[in-house]
Amino acid sequence: MADRPAGAEPTWWPGLLGRVGPLVGGRPVLVGVDGRSGAGKTDLALAAAELLSAAGHPAHVVHLDALYPGWSGLAPALPRLCEEVVAPLLAGRPGRYRSWDWDAGRPGPTVVVPPRPVVVVEGVGTLASPCAGSFDVRLWLEAPATVRRVRALARDGETFAPHWDHWAEQEDAVLATRPRWDGLVDTVVGRTRWSAPEWDRLDP
Repeated sequence: MADRPAGAEPTWWPGLLGRVGPLVGGRPVLVGVDGRSGAGKTDLALAAAELLSAAGHPAHVVHLDALYPGWSGLAPALPRLCEEVVAPLLAGRPGRYRSWDWDAGRPGPTVVVPPRPVVVVEGVGTLASPCAGSFDVRLWLEAPATVRRVRALARDGETFAPHWDHWAEQEDAVLATRPRWDGLVDTVVGRTRWSAPEWDRLDP
């Protein structure tokens, strides 16, 4: 995990383990990570899965980037997330979705989501999806727009740059439909620097 010394425990880890650990057993525990582009969702999701697996709770990460059908596909991906990934996992079965080949601009191979003890779903719109209430732990990442843009373009380079404004408009539209924060988002994670995210608010 970037931006922390080897062996160091990130400040957000005890809170996440305290939420997830008691729920493990039976169908997969679902962790949703949402936030606008460049907020650090992928980094947090991968770090969480690594730490949860090391703690004895094997975790799998689903990236919504693999479901969006192109640069105009934010909203269309959300019902598919619920139908093809979340619903089967809640029933204890593997999820299964057709991925998107961004280089070719067409559907890619089918991806199977194993019903691991924990499944972390990260991507814009996760907590605005029709099944947002099905996630056991819900995390929202905050970061200033200037920081997010720098991070996103540093990651995806010129591929994302021409689509930034169009994608931001879709984010506005989708996120405007999400329910009120109360009762939906368990934790807001602030990420205002390049360092690892820290809990900004952790409700009892």
